[in-house]
Amino acid sequence: MIRKQSKLGDDLANTLRKVVVVDAPRAVAWRVFTGKMGAWWPRATHMIGKSKAVDAVIEPRVGGRWYERGDDGTTCDWGRVLAWEPDTRLVLSWEITADWQHDPDLRTEVEIRFIADGDHRTRVELEHRHLDRYGKRREEMRGIFDSEGGWTGLLAAFAARASAE
Repeated sequence: MIRKQSKLGDDLANTLRKVVVVDAPRAVAWRVFTGKMGAWWPRATHMIGKSKAVDAVIEPRVGGRWYERGDDGTTCDWGRVLAWEPDTRLVLSWEITADWQHDPDLRTEVEIRFIADGDHRTRVELEHRHLDRYGKRREEMRGIFDSEGGWTGLLAAFAARASAE
């Protein structure tokens, strides 16, 4: 995939990048991120549905849903799978507004790359891009995504879970 590079200032404002090293092989890191998200995602605080979230699910295919499942069986979409390349790369649309509601017309993107770092470690690179689609609330959302309650804490929880597998 060839990506057009934007100007550095625009890129920094509209894209958030995070890296975490996981003490697990790449296949394990992939499986925990994609297949066991409900085990490390903080469902009690990071949900947008009306019922208590009991799982976070990524359907394993391009076009699949990314969603939360409530204790009453209802689901609430978060986005879609845009790229599914097992063990190496996942791209998800993030369709959650600044008011924490699902909106299929708002599509930022979250790309996660899984890079082997020796036999038993994986470097996981996350890029949340197109934050300019939040308009006037871009900086607010970038700050949230860049916090302990955002991707910083989420990746730490993921790394802890994957390392324990």
